[in-house]
This record gives sequence, structure tokens and C-alpha cells, in this order.
Amino acid sequence: MAAKPVTAVVVDDHDVVAAGVQAWCAQADPPIRVLAVGANLAALWAGPGRDADVVVFDLQLARSHQEFGELRRLVESGRRVVVYSQSSDSATAIRCIDVGALAYLTKREGKDHLVAAIQAAAQGKPYTPPSLSGAMVGDRRSARPPLTAQETAALRAWFSSPSKRLAARALGISPKTLDTYIDRARTRYANVGRPAPTKSALVARALDDGIITLDELNES
Repeated sequence: MAAKPVTAVVVDDHDVVAAGVQAWCAQADPPIRVLAVGANLAALWAGPGRDADVVVFDLQLARSHQEFGELRRLVESGRRVVVYSQSSDSATAIRCIDVGALAYLTKREGKDHLVAAIQAAAQGKPYTPPSLSGAMVGDRRSARPPLTAQETAALRAWFSSPSKRLAARALGISPKTLDTYIDRARTRYANVGRPAPTKSALVARALDDGIITLDELNES
């Protein structure tokens, strides 16, 4: 049986850019289905766009600093977001990753990077194009990633439960939402140069950062 195609919603107020992204997605191998495209933020939450695997989000679409609020809202609702922006400002790129975007690309980085970022995001994985790599190399902050309260709770529940199903039940969320929070925690660790691809590696990171203690693990 053929794999389910990756789907995306593209929110951008430049018609040429939106049309270009849509064409690139159609030409991808395998093709990425664009369910909705345009400048209306409502497309993220209603209609076909609400079911898209990946949100391709123009950071400058919202006015002033509201774009970060919209990005945070998307992330906290469990959406997988690729920010696609005109801005090459390193601080903006890092902030988007901190909020929870799986990738930050400038509009100069072209088809191959954007398609790869969408495909990675559909699997809950980060993608680091050249501009983001440069921003991260220049970032001099602590290597401890800024996990959200939901991500921290998801890790603690998973580490202290015999299964993800029971961990999700303890938190009152679905297993899919639990997986989303865990994947975002992995992404944050990868983005600060501390990858944790396995559960044991993620436990080790959490112990290093004081998210959970050995006593708590031994009690589980």
C-alpha cells in the first residue's frame, strides 16, 4: 500500500511566493499535497487547511509582533510548523525555533530546502537549512533548551509510565498529542546541539537538566 501523501497548508500574502511553493510541492518526490494556500490566517484553523500535516507560515503575515503569538498558538495546538520568511535576522530565526517551529527558512533558500523541511516536519523532525545553521552557530546562550510546560510534563509522564498510552491518560491528553510534545522536546535538544534520538538518550538529557531525578525514575 502506498504511503499516505504529506499534506501542507501555505499561508503567505505574496501571491507569487504562494504559487511558487505550491508548484514546488507538486513537483516534489513524492508530491506534497497543498490543501489550502493564501493570506488568510483562518485557513490554518478552518476548512481543509486545519487537517494539513505541515503549516508553511510566512512570519511577516501578521502585523507587528503578533506573528510570534500566532506561531506559539500553532505549536501549542500540536501543529508542525515550517517558518518561511523574508527576514534573515538570526535572532528572529532562533526565537522561532525556541517557540517550537521545526524549521526556519529564508525565502532565498529555494525549492530543495523548503521541500526537505516540509518532508521532515511531517515526521515531526527538525530541518536545519544554511541560514538557520549559521544562526545557531552564532547563538551563545545556554545549551539547555527552553522546553514548554507541556513538553516537560510529557517527558516526565513518559519516563515514569510503562507506556505512552498510560502517560497520555495521566495527563488527560491523547497519545498523539503526547507524541507531539515528545517530538518537540527532541527537536529543541537537537537544535541546541544535544540530539536525543532514543528514549534512553532523552532520559539522559532530562537527568542532566534536572527535569527528572534518578529517585523519580527508580520509583516508576
